[in-house]
Amino acid sequence: MLLIPAIDIKDGRCVRLQQGDMENNVTVFSDDPVAMARHWLAQGARRLHIVDLNGARSGHPVNETVIRKIIKAVGDDLPVQLGGGIRDLDTIERYIDDGVSFVVIGTAAVKNPGFLHDACGAFAGHVIVALDAKGGKVATDGWSKLTGHDVTDLAKKFEDYGAEAILYTDIGRDGMMSGVNLEATVELARHVKIPVIASGGIASMKDIEQLCAVESEGIEGAILGRSLYEGAIDFKAAQERADELGA
Repeated sequence: MLLIPAIDIKDGRCVRLQQGDMENNVTVFSDDPVAMARHWLAQGARRLHIVDLNGARSGHPVNETVIRKIIKAVGDDLPVQLGGGIRDLDTIERYIDDGVSFVVIGTAAVKNPGFLHDACGAFAGHVIVALDAKGGKVATDGWSKLTGHDVTDLAKKFEDYGAEAILYTDIGRDGMMSGVNLEATVELARHVKIPVIASGGIASMKDIEQLCAVESEGIEGAILGRSLYEGAIDFKAAQERADELGA
């Protein structure tokens, strides 16, 4: 199981939100996202998850300069998956040229499936689709809007388009440290053949052990955010344990 530290960037700083709330529940963990990326590399991370939070909200890249700096610092040793504000093919091309390994497309995939289809065709192997859901329904626009789309139906459709993986976030739990929604994650993984990356609510080693127990269902990795930054999970120990359980 791949454990993936998250660096969420707002106004050039490394932050965590609770349930996607950009205004009221923002915790700043570092003023230096580049140093944070180096830290996770030193701790043995094998992939990094970066989100341009301002970009997710505005619909175009906002923190591109700092993202470039991160890739320059760690990109040769640490594959980066990047989301937030990716709404056109030019942006994807620019990021991949910069050294991003995977682009994560969320809102744009749901609102404009044709764009996702084109992206999967033009950048095969580089596109991960992020589905953020609450109660089985997909949310968009930095989680501010709940749609009527069923998460499983969309995941199957995007798999057919050629998406590399599905990043599934339970937004009722994200940043709340309330434990992962194992049932919903496994349910989704059973309906698609591509890997699922779990996100939202992972709070303890127990959550990681539970995810490892269902890894064979098609759950390839897990995004860790607040649990790392608040010290609830020691990354190095957690990845070692996940490797042990997956052996």
